[in-house]
Amino acid sequence: MFDPTIYDNIKVVLEGAVYDLDLDGHILITRREDLVDLSSMSRTYAIEFARKVDKPSKAEINLKVHLSDLAAEILENPTAKPGCTLTIKLFTKVNDPTLACKQIEEELGLIWEHRPQITQLISYKYGNQASYYSNQITLSFGRKVDESQIDDFPDLINYAADSLFWLDERED
Repeated sequence: MFDPTIYDNIKVVLEGAVYDLDLDGHILITRREDLVDLSSMSRTYAIEFARKVDKPSKAEINLKVHLSDLAAEILENPTAKPGCTLTIKLFTKVNDPTLACKQIEEELGLIWEHRPQITQLISYKYGNQASYYSNQITLSFGRKVDESQIDDFPDLINYAADSLFWLDERED
């Protein structure tokens, strides 16, 4: 009989919570991936959503588990603390990175109560005059998650949606 892992249990709860917001009309799910990397024997689940079709910003919640965590859990290693890595990525466009990135970091810090580490990656397509820059904002929590944090997922998803709404409404 199949015994679900921490990853499987968290993925089901996370996916259900995001789909609930989609069914309520608060967000629109735009992409979903459930991957197994056979070279590293890791698993990754990603679900991407937007506020509405006509809004430029998107959010992506990523859940990843490595072989070492899966093995420790399946083999019931008493000294290991298996879990998954959870990151949230926000994608938006900015006109002036110097001003926008500071404003984004400050506002997301307030929304997320200064808990996750926030990094921003600015890019543009070479060869074209940059009328805007793509900004990938990554929120990292710096620890593994397990089933004991499942009750926090609705708040986490709401924070991600609030971040997305703020990004869509801000002016550069």
